[in-house]
Amino acid sequence: MQPVAVSLSGYQKFVIFILAITQFTVILDFMVMSPLGDILMKSLKMSPAQFGIAVSAYALSAGASGLLTAGFADKYDRKKLLVFFYTGFIIGTILCGVVNTYELLVAARIFTGIFGGVIGSISMAIVADLFALQQRGRVMGFLQMGFGASQVLGIPIGLYLATKWHWHTPFLWIAAMAFIVAVLIVIKLKPVTQHLAVKQDKSPLKHLFHTLMNKEYRIGFTATALLSIGGFMMMPFGSAFAINNLHITNEQLPLVFMVAGISTLVFMPLMGKLSDRMDKFKLFAYACIWMIAIVLVYTRLETTPLWLVMVFNVLMMSAITARMIPSTALVTAVPDLKDRGAFMSVNSSLQQIAGGIAAAFAGTIVVQKTEHSPLEHYETLGYIVSSITLLSIFLLYRVSRMIKKRPLMEISIPPVQSEAI
Repeated sequence: MQPVAVSLSGYQKFVIFILAITQFTVILDFMVMSPLGDILMKSLKMSPAQFGIAVSAYALSAGASGLLTAGFADKYDRKKLLVFFYTGFIIGTILCGVVNTYELLVAARIFTGIFGGVIGSISMAIVADLFALQQRGRVMGFLQMGFGASQVLGIPIGLYLATKWHWHTPFLWIAAMAFIVAVLIVIKLKPVTQHLAVKQDKSPLKHLFHTLMNKEYRIGFTATALLSIGGFMMMPFGSAFAINNLHITNEQLPLVFMVAGISTLVFMPLMGKLSDRMDKFKLFAYACIWMIAIVLVYTRLETTPLWLVMVFNVLMMSAITARMIPSTALVTAVPDLKDRGAFMSVNSSLQQIAGGIAAAFAGTIVVQKTEHSPLEHYETLGYIVSSITLLSIFLLYRVSRMIKKRPLMEISIPPVQSEAI
């Protein structure tokens, strides 16, 4: 049976907006590390392995934080949790904008990850509470636009600020934007407390244990963790590969990110609508095959014209978009209402931990003999990512099949939605 689209209310549209701009700042804080990679490696005299550690420090601390807070995630108003962790994220981003050594940068990224890594899971729990499965493709499409917006606006501006002044400047700029967003959340977002009316485990540790022991939940956790590995393995070294292997200049690099980001902004809403109108797993599987084909070619390129590099990045970002939206929408349908906060926290944690390990592992594979020499073994990352992507298709098939076996009422409009809007 074809999925039936469900319209969005006015307040739901506001929630999408506020969560989208929140995601934009958090994603930008992480994403900006990749284009700044070449600048940071040269400024702080970092090797690829050290840069991999700097990137993974955020992810691993975010993962640990998510696991530690998972047991409490369903015990409080989700708005209050969002405000608390977003405030810590702002402080951490400011720290990243004032440190001046490799060791302090790693410490600042750890602090930022402790708070920033939990924000995405809180946002997903709010989405699962307030939106039906038939709406979540569109919701994810708009939320994930933060990913594209960070490339269209954030990364080019960040690179410009870093080039004109210092690599510290982009972090201070992100913190200033995030402060304005935090004020909007405090003033405009209503409390999200419907989950508190559902009977839960009294002990946070017991609640976390029950969430981890649920077989269906573990399938969702594994699928999401595998999906994150590909991005974390290739993305941190993307700018260094473009500059040193493809011979894109530092001045051209913002244009590459901007064009890819514009394509993402166009594809996100389209893929979100398509995800609500066709089988989400089929869309995901097609996108995975598409991505594998692009990755295997792109990672083997040498000196390449600017226009062709932009074409490859547009194709790759489009595939990632078409893969990300249906998979996220499906995974949000896995947990029960009483477990959503814990599930999203654990899910985000395992995603971050897997990604952090992947980034550190990638740093041991990629080699750069001198400061300006080409990266070696980048194509090896392409083979690994492609293999993991094939495995993720099988796991998400299991998630999709599991959801389809449930009664329609369990995945339709949440019964508390009318009270929240």
